[in-house]
Amino acid sequence: MSQININTMENDIVIKNITSPSSVVLVCEHASHHIPASFDALGLSQNNRKSHAVWDIGALAVAEQLSKILGAALVASEVSRLVYDCNRPPTSSDAIPSRSEIIDVPGNRNLSQLQRDERAEEFYSPFKSELSNTIKQTKNPVLITIHSFTPTFHGKTRSVEIGILHDTDTRLANAMLAIAEKNTTADVRRNEPYGPEHGVTHTLKEHAIKEKYLNVMLEIRNDLISTLEQQEAMATLISRWVVDAFENLNEPGVVQCQA
Repeated sequence: MSQININTMENDIVIKNITSPSSVVLVCEHASHHIPASFDALGLSQNNRKSHAVWDIGALAVAEQLSKILGAALVASEVSRLVYDCNRPPTSSDAIPSRSEIIDVPGNRNLSQLQRDERAEEFYSPFKSELSNTIKQTKNPVLITIHSFTPTFHGKTRSVEIGILHDTDTRLANAMLAIAEKNTTADVRRNEPYGPEHGVTHTLKEHAIKEKYLNVMLEIRNDLISTLEQQEAMATLISRWVVDAFENLNEPGVVQCQA
């Protein structure tokens, strides 16, 4: 099957393979460290403007490789999660955080409700709409969100290397966990380093669980995807893993490697 690669950019959102026959819809909510000039870098120091607090390092590169291999649609936010975290609803205080781990975000302090609403309208609403439209165009959608996390958090080393996250729908996560050892020697864990209790499954709940679509959230430790070679290798590993897990579920849809 030939590779379909249609790219568009609207409202700080990148969309790829929107007419792909694949059932997989990939999402990368924290794809970019871009902060629009009007926000004056949110008052961040030069050193912090490309730190993990600002984006999920390596996540977009892995998602793009997965999009190629699976022939899957990809919807990615092109604005920093500190401007607006598209994996949080407008009602969440974490949608526009004033602090991320040990990094203060001066430009997000003491915002009025109107200012928060304006950010949600400018960045979250278009992202939500584009993702919803992409899913509607996909037959038997399977939603997979791609994230990365730091090797240390608040000074504590994390040994987990790949997290398989889920909310109330455990089908795809269970299937992946059941065959993890056949696909990778990495330290793979359920709902780590984050879980539903941390509010990280918003996209899954909003766009998949409501409609009973298969879904899973993948967290990859970012030191494992810091180079192009690592990113390509991780995407190859995950693509085969997802395909095998989907086949074991015997659900309708098209989930297969095309490259």
